[in-house]
Amino acid sequence: MADKTSKLLSGKVSIYATAGALVVAALLAGAYVWIARTTPAQLGGALESVTIAQIVYPGSCPVIVAQGKGYFASEGILATTQLYPSGKAALDAVFRGQAHLAQSGDIPLMFATMSGRPLSIVATIATAENDVGIVGRKDRGIATPASLKGKRIGVTLGTAGHFVLDAFLTRQKLSASEVKVRDLKPEELADALAKGDIDAASTWQPHLGALQTQLGGNGTIFLSTGIYDTAFNLAATRDYVAGHPETIKKVLRALIRAGRFCKDTPDAAREIVAEAFKIDAAGLKKLWPDYRFNVTLDQSLLLALEDESRWAIRNRLTDKTDMPNYLNYIHLDALKAVAPAAVTVIH
Repeated sequence: MADKTSKLLSGKVSIYATAGALVVAALLAGAYVWIARTTPAQLGGALESVTIAQIVYPGSCPVIVAQGKGYFASEGILATTQLYPSGKAALDAVFRGQAHLAQSGDIPLMFATMSGRPLSIVATIATAENDVGIVGRKDRGIATPASLKGKRIGVTLGTAGHFVLDAFLTRQKLSASEVKVRDLKPEELADALAKGDIDAASTWQPHLGALQTQLGGNGTIFLSTGIYDTAFNLAATRDYVAGHPETIKKVLRALIRAGRFCKDTPDAAREIVAEAFKIDAAGLKKLWPDYRFNVTLDQSLLLALEDESRWAIRNRLTDKTDMPNYLNYIHLDALKAVAPAAVTVIH
């Protein structure tokens, strides 16, 4: 699989040097639950429970703020978040019935649909530039992108880090056989890089910044700006969306309000996110300009999923040979009802 892996590529990236060690510690601690401060008793009525599988990621701001500011509660939702190390793991939790909604980047969504999972994407809640990248060890001879040749590179297969690594190699005219790819979980990359088990790692924020901080002067970072823009989405099973149309609308209304807060009051938003993830708000400030907090369903998401499907088929990362019709996996009705102008998918 490692050989198949190194053949890929086409992505987007960026990096941030945040206090990532704390984030990794939080991930290793397991699922973290943070419930809205506004309780049913305060509102005088019972709230509908909704569990959201999320990842430690700056793009999670709308969900965290909707909890912290009571926006979910004001819509009649008691939201609980469970922490997972990747969008793929968050989606798996939804399909196992452990959560109702999952936050995920577009690459795991593409793989889920290609594998035939009954998925419904209800909204993109944030987009980002410069969000994925490669960090390498200088003492292993990594100084330029071309010096990745022959190196051992850690990456989590089926994620944006995988997609971006492939794109990076392609730009350097490197073949699959000229690197050695190791499939590692996001939280395993730091230890592997520190021990020298791998020479470089391809991942996303805040893991990328954590690796950069860990290596210090011994680290080299490559960004693939302009190759891949992250679309951070909210998704659920088709059955859940079909059976809870009003719930989805309530969640989206809360997220729209929260996204506005993340965008218009960044200092306060970062404090809320930092508290929820137990990370440094000052470190988040360096990352914030790369994120756009808008709840949308844009045509660009459809185009990205199609491009990523071609990549997966071409590199035999899936058994499928035909691209699915992604319109069947995007739930338009809820967002159209709540914010019609936010839906630009051609349908």
